[in-house]
Amino acid sequence: MEDLLRELAPQVLALLTRRYGHFNLAEEAVQEALLAAATQWPDQGLPDNPPGWMTTVATRRMTDLLRSEQARRRREQEEAFRALPADLLSPAADVPPAGDSDDTLLLLFLCCHPALNPPAQVALTLRAVGGLTTAEIARALLLPEATLAQRITRAKKRILEAGGRFRMPDDQDRARRLDVVLHVLYLIFNEGYTATAGESLHRGELCTEAIRLARMVHRLLPDVPEVSGLLAEMLLTDARRPARTGPDGELVPLAEQDRGRWNREMIDEGIALLTAVLPRKRPGPYQLQAAIAAVHAEAGRFDDTDWAQIVALYQVLDRLADNPVVTLNRAVAVAMLNGPAAGLAVLETVAGDQRMAGHHRLHAVRGHLREEAGDRAAAIADYRTAARLTTSLPERRYLLARAARLDTR
Repeated sequence: MEDLLRELAPQVLALLTRRYGHFNLAEEAVQEALLAAATQWPDQGLPDNPPGWMTTVATRRMTDLLRSEQARRRREQEEAFRALPADLLSPAADVPPAGDSDDTLLLLFLCCHPALNPPAQVALTLRAVGGLTTAEIARALLLPEATLAQRITRAKKRILEAGGRFRMPDDQDRARRLDVVLHVLYLIFNEGYTATAGESLHRGELCTEAIRLARMVHRLLPDVPEVSGLLAEMLLTDARRPARTGPDGELVPLAEQDRGRWNREMIDEGIALLTAVLPRKRPGPYQLQAAIAAVHAEAGRFDDTDWAQIVALYQVLDRLADNPVVTLNRAVAVAMLNGPAAGLAVLETVAGDQRMAGHHRLHAVRGHLREEAGDRAAAIADYRTAARLTTSLPERRYLLARAARLDTR
């Protein structure tokens, strides 16, 4: 039932927002309908038409809220109805919406409004489209619930102030908005796959939610190459998650993972998506990252990895995306192909990048390459610096263990 309610929530929210044009009130109405369903369905059983039941209950509550709002702000409402913008008009409930767009996609575009900063976009997307409660999102993002609630409230207010409308952006703005949508899903997935803080290396619920939302976008926009690329990247990467931690939750590096624990169904699906999209010869960052993950997935053993192909893909990705983390990953691949000295040379090209200031990964990668080069004392110092900078406890324990092992030698 929980999965069903999570699936229905964004659908009903999108319908009410389209019909009435009041995002805040629509969300409140849907939350009350969800509460009613969670209370009644376990005792009374599932209704014959759960979506219709939810829509009816939420619509009734929406009507009550609108009447209350109208009574409180009658003059403003009367002025708005005298000159109602055409883009706020919607068809009757029994008339299907015109065009081939989907309300859930419009809701995603609204939650990823460019007036919001990325943390607000992530929180609002998880709440409105993902169907997660404020408490669930707060736990996932390691934030106090009150802080998260304020963030969502401010985000909705900011959208209203910026003139956000429940409609598909025009052709010129659509590509930019879609980039934001994909980036938000990418951020959600990354936070799930490698948690930035806390006791766990990953948060599976965030990975699962990001993949679910990416599947939804892919169903709505199957011909957009980067949408396929992002979904493929998530699937191919998340397939390795079962092997990334040991019995006690400790980090297991790629070279030591039991590849028999990788999820082959996810790998096969990701490779199929990639195989279908790459021949179009419109490579973007998500497709390239998916291709790199596919090379790893196709290697039966770590020693069988085609590092030359990975280096070539990272070179193209580095030219497309000005991202120092990409360069860090390329340095590791170059070291695997041409030796640690070559990898350290690549690493130095981003050592002074201000975006990496205080980032533990720079020191972790440098420590690894210096260890491979035989510079034990420098590697120990780098590992300890990286451990001090990270807020992920599994990563900190792993880095300190590497330093301790070298120190013992």
